[in-house]
Amino acid sequence: ISKRRLSLTPPVEEGPYYKEGSPGRKNIVGKRTPGTKLIVEGRVLDRSGGPIAGAWLDFWHAGSDGLYDNEGYNLRGHQFTGKDGRYHVETIRPSGYQTRAPHIHVKVRAGEESPVLTVQLFFPGEKKNATDPIFEKRTVMDVIDTADGQKAVFDFVVER
Repeated sequence: ISKRRLSLTPPVEEGPYYKEGSPGRKNIVGKRTPGTKLIVEGRVLDRSGGPIAGAWLDFWHAGSDGLYDNEGYNLRGHQFTGKDGRYHVETIRPSGYQTRAPHIHVKVRAGEESPVLTVQLFFPGEKKNATDPIFEKRTVMDVIDTADGQKAVFDFVVER
């Protein structure tokens, strides 16, 4: 009996705005940052579907004005998954800019010796998805409206 193996999450280019040394935190939004509240959550899994505890995730994205904070660490932060492989980040919905559809950048690493996966997560139903040169349909999140904003879900599948 062959076990079903999950497809690896495809990489999407890093882009020019990654900044090392982001703070470890679940809420990456500065106090006076305008925008629609967004919770992004999901799991980091291996190819057999098993949860990866202690996986590192580093998030960064543009604000609702389409700009990145390149001076400080607003809308930037990293965290590690729990025993169940789950992550949970509190942020705001990013805006698109120029040719880009709204997206959230993430670096994911299962463990210290594991390869780093760099991804951009996209939102469903965005007009610019059709023309964004970097858009990847396999990294579109499931998004639902909530009482105070939106919730997006995405499970990463990575090499251990």
